[in-house]
Amino acid sequence: MIASALALLLMQVGPNPAQGAFPGIPEELRDRPVRDQAATPPSASATSGGKLAECVTLATDDAEAASDMAQLWRESAANQLELAQSAHCLGLSLVRLDDFEGAQRAFDLATDEVPPGAPAYQARLAAMSGNAAMAQGKPAIAEIAFARAIRFASSSGDMPLLASVAVDRARALVALGRNEEAVAALSDARNSDPTHARAWLLSATLSRRLERLGEAREQIAQAATLSPQDPAVGLEAGVIAALSGREEEARRSFQSVLDVAPQSEEAARAHSYLEQLAE
Repeated sequence: MIASALALLLMQVGPNPAQGAFPGIPEELRDRPVRDQAATPPSASATSGGKLAECVTLATDDAEAASDMAQLWRESAANQLELAQSAHCLGLSLVRLDDFEGAQRAFDLATDEVPPGAPAYQARLAAMSGNAAMAQGKPAIAEIAFARAIRFASSSGDMPLLASVAVDRARALVALGRNEEAVAALSDARNSDPTHARAWLLSATLSRRLERLGEAREQIAQAATLSPQDPAVGLEAGVIAALSGREEEARRSFQSVLDVAPQSEEAARAHSYLEQLAE
């Protein structure tokens, strides 16, 4: 009974490193144009920072208008920082318009235009470029952008930012089939920020796919400690338990997903796996 169920679980669940299917585009490139902390670099003036915030908000409601605003802003930019911010906003506008190639170019331009002294801002922009490349299915280009972002983040000393960028780079490396380098990148992410729950989750997923179940169990346990209500963590914990021959533990993990997020995609999958284990 359990052997056939495990075979189905192995085939169906989780990101497959061989296919490069780590969970996809971060919020900057999907539902929201930018996180608050990424919108305005620490060195930005109140005026330019307010203009960027205005453009970001406009991009959410009317991407074409925000694109026009960004182009006009570039023509009247008062300094190098405003040039970078206008390209930043242009990139976000193009993301909203599903022009990921144009967005990538805009984010690259913005990264190069940031004046000295704001490496964290450069790291975020370079990471946005990498994610735009990933959205085009170009992991090789993305990996170069993420490696660049890591250099900027390292220079900034912002360890949580460094961890997030390292996770992004791991996604690109998995898509390229460079799994051992992805393992190392995720290790760097965990070392940079031990509280980064997603780094632990993706580490567990990759370890499981590489059939390193002992490491996967340790990593998913840490992810569960950091993010106990995350249905993705519960789902992965259940799969790892099932593949380790711990059927009751797997059932509990899958059930926890149904309890915590009954309407989620993870819950639908957990329900399916519970049915498989019952056969």
